[in-house]
Amino acid sequence: MGQSVSRTDFEWVYTEEPHATRRKLILAEHPEIKELMGPDPRLKWIVLGMVAFQLASIVAIAQLNPPWWQLLLLSYVLGGTINHSMTLAIHEISHNLAFGHARPMANRALGIFANLPIGVPYSVSFKKYHLEHHRYQGDDKRDMDLPSRMEGMLFCNSFTKLIWLFLQPLFYSIRPLVLYPMPMTKLEAINIAVQLGFDVLVVYFLGFKPLVYMVVGTLLSLGIHPVAGHFISEHYMFKKGYETYSYYGLLNCITFNVGYHNEHHDFPSVAGSRLPKVRAIAPEWYDNLPCHRSWTRVLYDFITDPEIGPYSRVKRPAASELPAAAAAAVNGDIDIDEAVRLRYSPMLTPDYSLAKKNTVANGNGHVNNNVANGNGHANNNVANGSNGKKTE
Repeated sequence: MGQSVSRTDFEWVYTEEPHATRRKLILAEHPEIKELMGPDPRLKWIVLGMVAFQLASIVAIAQLNPPWWQLLLLSYVLGGTINHSMTLAIHEISHNLAFGHARPMANRALGIFANLPIGVPYSVSFKKYHLEHHRYQGDDKRDMDLPSRMEGMLFCNSFTKLIWLFLQPLFYSIRPLVLYPMPMTKLEAINIAVQLGFDVLVVYFLGFKPLVYMVVGTLLSLGIHPVAGHFISEHYMFKKGYETYSYYGLLNCITFNVGYHNEHHDFPSVAGSRLPKVRAIAPEWYDNLPCHRSWTRVLYDFITDPEIGPYSRVKRPAASELPAAAAAAVNGDIDIDEAVRLRYSPMLTPDYSLAKKNTVANGNGHVNNNVANGNGHANNNVANGSNGKKTE
């Protein structure tokens, strides 16, 4: 069964989510970042090309009629990778980064179109819950990116964590419906009708195997798949006190730079294609943070490391309850560690020694991280050492 997870609860904090504050501080020092904000005019053409490729693929599958084992392999390697990339195009579109905030319906229409090869209606509902994740990151009641307490209790050793990764698409779908249901909107109904109508047409004209290629590829790619490592790398706590992590690796090339996740949460109105420029402009705010270099390694560490599991997430009381929780910390009603976390987040301390240079990897391939001292000043530059695997 593997080693049991050592954590028995989430990492509770009593601060507000850090990115709104980071945004204000960074813009005060680097107002030129505002010039990067706005839609990416290439995004709609990239989406059109990806949808066209998948449509050509399902036609080819219908004509070639490959054996089932070949179909499943193709679904995982090719179709799944493209469909996962398409979900991240929809992520960009959910932030109105295709046509801008002035044309919301054009963005929603493109999202529904991009949804077609995924096989499962997804686009409109994703936007609704994803914006809540940004606004209320770590919120006990409103952030549906957080695993439930039941998930933390059940998937608590290496074997069950492996199962949990396979079932991620299921949990991401069911969790909001159970924990934070919202009324269905007209656009969601349209998304569902268009998607199911497209699926029926695929089966009617091309047969069942093309639909399997789409849907199974999507489900497999959202579980144990190299690009699915971003689900874990983004917010699972690999280093105490840090709740968002960026990934700086090659797979950003096919995932709309979703790996630049600190940069994205700091500036969600900057298109993925421009997020590397944010880091280049303000390295003192990013190169001092722990980061990942391999999504495959992230998945491996998640499964095998007993310190990491579904409970390894920073969580805060619901927004309506946060003032009372903060008061309890100040009054000494909770332990001193929590009171310290009330007043200080390491993510709000830049390292100005990095303003003119970039952090480089040491001889072991691990990134050197600048960490803040007790006074909140980042002046100790320390290597990850034995913990390098957690922040590769």
